[in-house]
Amino acid sequence: MGLFSRRDIGQHYETVAKKHLEGCGLTLIERNFTARCGEIDLIMLDGSCVVFVEVRYRESKHFGHAAETISPSKVSKLLKTAHYWLLKRGQSVEQTDLRFDVIAIHEKGAQIEWIKNAITQG
Repeated sequence: MGLFSRRDIGQHYETVAKKHLEGCGLTLIERNFTARCGEIDLIMLDGSCVVFVEVRYRESKHFGHAAETISPSKVSKLLKTAHYWLLKRGQSVEQTDLRFDVIAIHEKGAQIEWIKNAITQG
């Protein structure tokens, strides 16, 4: 994928992740929700649970697992952005069934790992 921008590659693998999760029974609510505090790749519904999904791609595991690329700063931004998304909808973290998952994609999409509850609300 050398001719594509990082954004193009990211969009491609977000689509791969979305299709994978839809195949597992989840429903898309929103894609690429952006606020001043950050961005959430996918927001999905798993039954009655709102799932905030961070998609990570690495061409191979040679230099580490895709999920390991999520920094404490990124976690903080994800949590703030999710809180803001809920607030805009009149919901709260305390009263909403929610979780934060990671989809880690390796080997050009040949390996997809779904890590449920990968990020906790400390």
